Amino acid sequence: MTEPLVVGVDGSEASLQAVDWAAAEALRHDAPLRLLHAAAGEHAASDVIRTASERAAASAPGARLSSEVVHEDAVTALTGGHGGVLALVVGARGLGDDLPGMLLGSVGLAVAARADCPVVVVRGSAEHRAGRYGCVVVGVGEAEDGDSDSAVRFAFREARARGCRLLAVHAWNPRLAGAPAPEVPPWYAMEAHRRPPAQVLEDALRRPLERYPGQEVSRLVVDGPARRALLEAAAQADLLVVGAHRRTSLPGLQLGLINHALLHHAPCPVVVVPQE
Repeated sequence: MTEPLVVGVDGSEASLQAVDWAAAEALRHDAPLRLLHAAAGEHAASDVIRTASERAAASAPGARLSSEVVHEDAVTALTGGHGGVLALVVGARGLGDDLPGMLLGSVGLAVAARADCPVVVVRGSAEHRAGRYGCVVVGVGEAEDGDSDSAVRFAFREARARGCRLLAVHAWNPRLAGAPAPEVPPWYAMEAHRRPPAQVLEDALRRPLERYPGQEVSRLVVDGPARRALLEAAAQADLLVVGAHRRTSLPGLQLGLINHALLHHAPCPVVVVPQE
């Protein structure tokens, strides 16, 4: 049985936009869609679930819908273990995220950092959310091959399901690689010397391309900050996929400065995928 797609709903417009996105995604993957609401009261919960269900049915007729109300905080409800799920989907901002200048809600950020499955933060313009650009962008790191890069595998699967182009982006800083110690991490200069940036990208794509023959893939190697390269690529994308490594001593993921910036500023939905 296909794993379900779980979307958090709270009655906000951002969460309803997440429902629209998740309903279309569920149809693409022939996956059940579960609406999850963390509630303080039964009456308000029924209204939230009813509105979200109607929105999902209107957005994607034929989607297999179910709903669940839990009486705990939203982050715990979404990350508290639902068995295997395809992904968790949240809106960029919820009802309680009304601080001036807040670009990403506290729940979305916490879920992205704590979940043990892919997390989609639905953000960006209507055109980006609706998939009008025909492109999935994935940030490629230093993994030896695509089989060990969960984000690359996720991006290939998404591009195939959408029938669209995949753009793989690898950014590096030649000035940093050539800098004297202790300005540069030792592994950075060694890796740049051992594998040129273009080779890093090819190594990451080789096995996924074997698994997804015929998939259209564009490659982009950028001399410069990864944050800027990915934000610029995402301007013409339907989805941005990035990886995050698990913490060694604490639960959750190390989102890092780059992923934080992408979650706050990307012009399209962002997926954070735990790396194996």
